[in-house]
Amino acid sequence: MPIYEYHCQKCGHDFEYLLLGAEEPECQACHSKEVCRLMSTCGFISKGSGGQTLKTTAATSSCSGCSASSCAGCGH
Repeated sequence: MPIYEYHCQKCGHDFEYLLLGAEEPECQACHSKEVCRLMSTCGFISKGSGGQTLKTTAATSSCSGCSASSCAGCGH
């Protein structure tokens, strides 16, 4: 059962929600169902061309200052 991050369109509250089945998330602050799922930051490990391990996260990528809600939104 995944935990997703959401943003309330009504009051602006950001929150995490454990999604069970087909239920719809509700804002924990104002109980509105007008919420959108946020793109979460994730960590990953990749191997460089010389075999060295490169550690990075989405937050430290070249788009760290991007204000788009997804990579598709900024065109990079």
